[in-house]
Amino acid sequence: MKNVFLFTPPFTQLNTPYPATAYLKGFLNTIGISTFQADLGIEVIIKIFSREGLFQLFNHSVLNKNTSNNSKRIYTLRQHYIDVIDPTILFLQGRNLTLADKIAKRGYLPEASRFSQLDDLHWAFGSMGIQDKAKHLATLYLEDLADFIKECVDEHFGFSRYAERIGRSAHSFDELYQTLQLPLTYVDGIHHECLINHIKTHSPQLVAITVPFPGNLFSAFRAAAWIRQEFPRIKIALGGGYVNTELRTLTDKRVFEYFHFISLDDGEAPIFSLLEFIEGKRTKEELKRIFIQNDDSLQYYNYHGCTDFKQGEIGTPDYSDLLLEKYISVIEIANPMHRLWSDGRWNKLTMAHGCYWGKCTFCDITLPYISEYEPLTASIICDKMQKVAAQTNNYSFHFVDEAAPPALMRALALEIIQRKLQVSWWANIRFEKSFSRDLCILLKESGCIAVSGGLEVASNRLLNLIQKGVTVEQVAKVTQHFTQAGIMVHAYLMYGFPSQTEQETIDSLEMIRQMFQTGILQSGFWHQFALTAHSPINKNPEKYGIKIPYPELGSFANNDIEHIDLNGVKHEKFSQGLTKSLFNYMQHICLDSPLQDWFEFKVPKTCIDENFIISILNENKIIYQSPNARVVFIGAIPSYEIIIQSKKGRQRELMQLSFETKTNTIKIQIERFQGEWLMDILTLLVKQNTSRMTFTQLQKNYEERGLEDFDLFWFNKPMNLIHTAGLLIV
Repeated sequence: MKNVFLFTPPFTQLNTPYPATAYLKGFLNTIGISTFQADLGIEVIIKIFSREGLFQLFNHSVLNKNTSNNSKRIYTLRQHYIDVIDPTILFLQGRNLTLADKIAKRGYLPEASRFSQLDDLHWAFGSMGIQDKAKHLATLYLEDLADFIKECVDEHFGFSRYAERIGRSAHSFDELYQTLQLPLTYVDGIHHECLINHIKTHSPQLVAITVPFPGNLFSAFRAAAWIRQEFPRIKIALGGGYVNTELRTLTDKRVFEYFHFISLDDGEAPIFSLLEFIEGKRTKEELKRIFIQNDDSLQYYNYHGCTDFKQGEIGTPDYSDLLLEKYISVIEIANPMHRLWSDGRWNKLTMAHGCYWGKCTFCDITLPYISEYEPLTASIICDKMQKVAAQTNNYSFHFVDEAAPPALMRALALEIIQRKLQVSWWANIRFEKSFSRDLCILLKESGCIAVSGGLEVASNRLLNLIQKGVTVEQVAKVTQHFTQAGIMVHAYLMYGFPSQTEQETIDSLEMIRQMFQTGILQSGFWHQFALTAHSPINKNPEKYGIKIPYPELGSFANNDIEHIDLNGVKHEKFSQGLTKSLFNYMQHICLDSPLQDWFEFKVPKTCIDENFIISILNENKIIYQSPNARVVFIGAIPSYEIIIQSKKGRQRELMQLSFETKTNTIKIQIERFQGEWLMDILTLLVKQNTSRMTFTQLQKNYEERGLEDFDLFWFNKPMNLIHTAGLLIV
């Protein structure tokens, strides 16, 4: 039987499992501990959204005189909702694709208020294929049902969260504790059924619950309460992203009416120490990063004799046990990056532990998940990719690093190409200047389809205050390189940063407008600055011009910190205008509209020149390669012919090289001796099957051949095309 039961409580994502339990299961495999894992979120969803589930749900619903007309309409059409739910869910699971035509033509799915937005999104349907259109309509159908559930069945329901409001900024445990005393809801009942079936089947010695987000917290406590009541011998541990950031200063003893242990930070060493503690092999003083209740007080143990496992020792994420075929792909809004997050199943991996930059002043850089940087090798990452792909039969990967290191991305791309892996992947990055034109082409060739990165405030003064290590000009050039390589770019955008003025907010919007107008951004999302407990700004608020009115800590969650910006700007008033403008910019609509049009109040005129971004992109600076940059050839050896050129009675021999790429033919003409040298170099690079040559060695090889003026040759017009044929300096 299984010794450890790992699970994620409702709810996270519909389209792919949250990876925490898969990481822990992979680690426990390496030390011979038998485990079972489950995503109770997707299990509950597929039970609710089924023919029998909807039948029971409608019977359980409560309508009264205050019920909205929308919910009354859905209830009246309940049999129609019940009749089409099973084939629609199968379609969203990718197992009933021929239903797309029927859904897309309308009239198959019952429609309520969510469909009213279709008139506003008519432009999106014009560019969508039948499958995407149907998927979007099916998503609206589910969201209508979710609205009904929230109003008439369970006020806490949400597809990717449950009772999130209670978990968010819960400085006191009181409200959560009081809500836990209330009778079970309909959703709770299904959650209970799924959980108890697993417990009875696998008889675990330890249950480990991961809570990545506030929307999982309430369900985690519900689950723990049931286990304590029905299986008192089982020990229960709580961990995860929410716990790591919110519960580090926990003092409320009532939490331990539900959990025996609370674990902080990376879970491998803590769960290893817990298993040995439960088996009597170590004392409580030898626990690793664990809260326990010790008599009448809480005690935190972090035994330094128990060290963390290295990244190369924690094994490969193991997705077995999870119902991978049951996940649902949805298209909620017409944001291309949000589509990646919600449509399709992605195997989640990391290239490194922590953040290689680790300086951003708004970030939790004092916590280990950021501060303790430890990269893997490209070879190990590729090994993991191949193992996970073989297990899941899925060759799509999302690297969830805080910021993937450019040098490691380069090494990974070369390793993928060398192994001839056919994968798709995307990652979070910083807009480093090292993302050159050639490196972006290399990443694209290895399967990279998108990157997301923080442009944040789009103001050089504020970027410097953030210590982001980039400028607006640099971001513009880097996003141009990605876009030209065919890699989609999503920008995280921030407003309301401490000391930000109204002028800077409008100027930031103008920067973003120009980036969309020039086509170097394809996706973005604005969020208002939030102060967190573990950031440098919270440690030194005076430096950033803010005041913290309530500095004392709560007894439960302590991460989000209320603050007052001393410059007096009411940043929240910009929210609607920024969101609306970006929504249009992503569809190339209203790019020439005055910025004032997006706001219902007077805003300053922008101080940014209307050609600021395009002037940066048009700069033609000679790029001097790093001497240690690597020479890579990812193309096919060209054919060639010798051409005799006559001019004023003089003849010279040229070599015309014809490179066949996947999409076209590229021809260049250079001096014959230079062409022969280039053919030899390309042949050598292909035979090596990987790059062992540096740019300095390339230049030295050229000069040893007796050829003259390498710079004049390399930077001339014909050779300016060579990167499109696959000869890259990265």
